[in-house]
Amino acid sequence: MNIKVKISMEGSQAFEPNKDIDSPNRNIAPISSEINENKKLVVGGCQLSELAKKYGTPLYVFDELTLRSACKTYISSLKKHYPGDSLPLYASKANSTLAICAVIASEGFGLDAVSEGELLTALKGGVKGENIVFHGNNKSQDELNFAYKNNVTIVLDNYHDIELLKNIASEKKPAKLMLRFTPGIECHTHEYIRTGHLDSKFGFDPDELKSVLLELKTYNWANLTGLHAHIGSQIFEVQPHIDLAGVMADALKLAQEIGHPIIDLNLGGGLGIKYVQEDNPPSIEKWVEVIAGAVVKACKDRNLDLPRLMCEPGRSLVANSGLTIYEIGSKKVVPGVRTYLSVNGGMSDNPRPITYQSLYSACLVDKPLNTNFEKVTIAGKHCESGDVLLKDFLLPSCESGDFLAVFGTGAYNYSMSSNYNRIPRPATIMVGKGSSELTQRRELPEDLLQLDVLPDRFIPKN
Repeated sequence: MNIKVKISMEGSQAFEPNKDIDSPNRNIAPISSEINENKKLVVGGCQLSELAKKYGTPLYVFDELTLRSACKTYISSLKKHYPGDSLPLYASKANSTLAICAVIASEGFGLDAVSEGELLTALKGGVKGENIVFHGNNKSQDELNFAYKNNVTIVLDNYHDIELLKNIASEKKPAKLMLRFTPGIECHTHEYIRTGHLDSKFGFDPDELKSVLLELKTYNWANLTGLHAHIGSQIFEVQPHIDLAGVMADALKLAQEIGHPIIDLNLGGGLGIKYVQEDNPPSIEKWVEVIAGAVVKACKDRNLDLPRLMCEPGRSLVANSGLTIYEIGSKKVVPGVRTYLSVNGGMSDNPRPITYQSLYSACLVDKPLNTNFEKVTIAGKHCESGDVLLKDFLLPSCESGDFLAVFGTGAYNYSMSSNYNRIPRPATIMVGKGSSELTQRRELPEDLLQLDVLPDRFIPKN
């Protein structure tokens, strides 16, 4: 009989029943994960080793059930805990693909984008322009024009945005705007992903808020309908979001007093996920309950009508939906120091360990229940000593040709991937109900030459 599983990482890889099916961010493996009768790992009804043989490796695998479950939980939690209107927005920087955009749009999500490429992907994937917000601290005129023409809400991050929009928007079609400011709230996360403190490249400073609100009121092309702030990423705390609600409500009251028809309050995202066993993020519903309750209380205390509540989950929507399959290749034993197992991918398909020192969980897909562990370091194939995916990791005895699944790779893996060492990007598939579908084809070496131009003078003459 198949059993649902959760990857446990306490010096070993053990399988236990999933503990939180309704909140995928609290499970390391996709919620459809099972061990089949042959004691091999299955996700979405598909045996992972068979997928590896069919599509090749490295291979990004997305579980549609986990992704849809996360979307549904956000939607239902907002309806349950917030008495006003709401619209969750997928933070597409986590993983921007046509297939993911199509899924989140079908589940009732909007989307936030930070480039014309992300905007185009969202629109082609079925997200309506009026349900998209466009972020960025250095938007180009072309990007702003594209957003404006497609009825996207533009998030003003600085005065540069305003100056460019003066030449784009008109009184006949005012630009729908949201104003981003830094709330001055710290959270305990990696310093590179803290975006809410005062020393941040994002948003207007709090002491600029009144003056920019007054300035925008003088422009007939500007229709300011929302306020935005974001305090960071991979957050396990809830108190910073309670504090944020009060700061945002003060800004909402100020904006309305100046005469702006603010109807949207966007508190950003940042909910963390479970990468390793010791991680203990709040559930999606708990996070929504906290921010919803905080906004309701903050507005009641200031005699404000409830705005439409927006939030921007990214990682907590897609990370645990995804995993990456690698094939193990060479082995190097440094006596008394370390044993290296090298895989056929690494920092080009997952730059987070070398960038953020991020931790992951993993298992051998055809030996998930084996317990004859040895301590190994899983190294990537790139020409960098720091290209290590898992350091001093307990893994069952394995050999060249075995397949390894690394979990929680649905966010900031493909989207941050590169062609370092001229290595092609992996394929991506989506699995569910026992079938698999290609959603991104594998790059080939010749694809890497498509943008190269060789000047005539370098071409040998016969």
